Amino acid sequence: MKRLKILLNYMKGNRLLYIGAVLSIGIATFFSLLTPLVIKTVIDSVIGDIPLDLPPWGIEIVNYLGGIEGLANNLWICALIIVGITLIRGIFLYTKGKWSAVSSESTAKNIREKLYNHLQHLPYDYHVKAETGDLIQRCTSDVDTIRRFLAVQLVEGGRALFMIGLVTPIIFSLNVRLAFVAIAVIPVIFLFAVIFFIKIKTAFQLADEAEGKMSTVLQENLTGMRVVRAFARQKFEIEKFDKKSKEYKNLTYKVIWLLAWYWSLSDLLCMIQIGAVIVLGSYWASTGVITLGTLVVFITYEGMILWPVRQMGRILTDLGKTMVSVKRIQDILDSPREEKQQNECSPQITGNIIFENVNFEYDKDRPVLKDISFSVKRGETIAIMGQTGSGKSSLIHLLARLYDYQSGSIKIDNIELKNISKKWIRKHVGIVLQEPFLFSKSIKENITLAKLDAKDSEIFEAARIASIHDVIEDFDKGYDTAVGERGVTLSGGQKQRIAIARTIINNSPILIFDDSLSAVDTETDAYIRDALRERKSSATTFIISHRVSTLCEADKIIVLEQGKIVQHGTHNDLISEPGLYSRVWKIQSSLEKDMSKIV
Repeated sequence: MKRLKILLNYMKGNRLLYIGAVLSIGIATFFSLLTPLVIKTVIDSVIGDIPLDLPPWGIEIVNYLGGIEGLANNLWICALIIVGITLIRGIFLYTKGKWSAVSSESTAKNIREKLYNHLQHLPYDYHVKAETGDLIQRCTSDVDTIRRFLAVQLVEGGRALFMIGLVTPIIFSLNVRLAFVAIAVIPVIFLFAVIFFIKIKTAFQLADEAEGKMSTVLQENLTGMRVVRAFARQKFEIEKFDKKSKEYKNLTYKVIWLLAWYWSLSDLLCMIQIGAVIVLGSYWASTGVITLGTLVVFITYEGMILWPVRQMGRILTDLGKTMVSVKRIQDILDSPREEKQQNECSPQITGNIIFENVNFEYDKDRPVLKDISFSVKRGETIAIMGQTGSGKSSLIHLLARLYDYQSGSIKIDNIELKNISKKWIRKHVGIVLQEPFLFSKSIKENITLAKLDAKDSEIFEAARIASIHDVIEDFDKGYDTAVGERGVTLSGGQKQRIAIARTIINNSPILIFDDSLSAVDTETDAYIRDALRERKSSATTFIISHRVSTLCEADKIIVLEQGKIVQHGTHNDLISEPGLYSRVWKIQSSLEKDMSKIV
């Protein structure tokens, strides 16, 4: 019931169209039931000699058309009446189809946009843990499942109810005994459909989840195709996909198997029902219990009523699929957004930063950062070194409020970071991540992502600082060169430098380079750092790196080990004391000397 309420909520703004579509199918159903009654009247009273058994308004219509004799001499009038009824029915069927299509497409569009909007506002941690392939499937396949149900089966359900509601009193008015025979199997088929619905819902959920896992494998493989080819891992990837594909096939086969059982058994029940009506109806017609026209009406109505009732199985099947899809979509929509907190502020940010006894953990009782304390003045450059897993990236993620610290204090310009709007702080903290991501757009569009109204002079200046301007100019289309999906047409260093230019162009007062200079050569690294130093008075800069040559010119150097600051000082301070920094410096200095001898 809860999911049905959610589905009704999705239909908000389109409910009147759905009601109109259901009413249209009801009117079309009414006119479709008139045709057999007209045929009955023609057979029994116009061609035959049985007195008219019509309501007063029906007799008036017959008299207006020339009476029984007039119709007997002009049977084309009866044929014209049937054509007219069919035409009116067709108009309402068209209206039903149009309104249901428009409303279902509009509903699907609203769901997709709502999902996309919600995904943009979910916390960073959600996207870290979520599987991209599964999210894509929920935003496409699951939305389409809902669209198909609303476009077809919802209205068909209304048709079935109208058909049963209108046919039942008509056939009972014609002959009670044959009417009981005509509807005897309907409760059985309906009960069978309900049992089938319960079983198919679980089977479909398993199949849908298996499809999501298969989509994830496919998405990861296509994204990492170059890595797969580089390590000749095609066979492994094929086997991995084959395993997920087989799981999906087996679960889908179970759904198909259940469908086959339902349709075959319901077909058998329907054929038995129709056979019973034909046999008993023919016997009673031959003995004069019912007229030939009544028999025609019963046989016609039997075929008309059994199909929508039998169709209830498909309607319930698609309802089950839809309820699963609703749950999968609602799981995303129920995930808490990064909502604006009370007392948030949007202060002027210059870049003075103070960490005081900051502690942070992703999971309870598994601390990542422990008692972190240091201060940074505006315009200073802070270098951070540490082994893998020491907490370097976690530390700078706190500055952008991608995560919030559990205890301690981080102040930016004497304002507690947790009191600053997340959206505001992220506009003022420029991050160049270790793995740069470029969109499938032109180089210019990627650089101006953070500043859409940037002038060409600003774009060129940011590219020069990132040491990529001359490279771009050498491309055939210059800054209008398309980079392909994830920047696949560029080298790792080129992607990294474009990402640096994208961050620099925003003139953020706080800049963070999360090991993002490792993809460029030492000469380019030095050029970028020199260019940054020229404008250092305007930005507080954090640089995470393992290159001592990159770190040595920083105003302060922080060394992390297992989430704690174990060393803190300038380059000269740290090389003179035992620890990780001096060890790395000696190793890298020795390697540089050896390389110089070789050259």
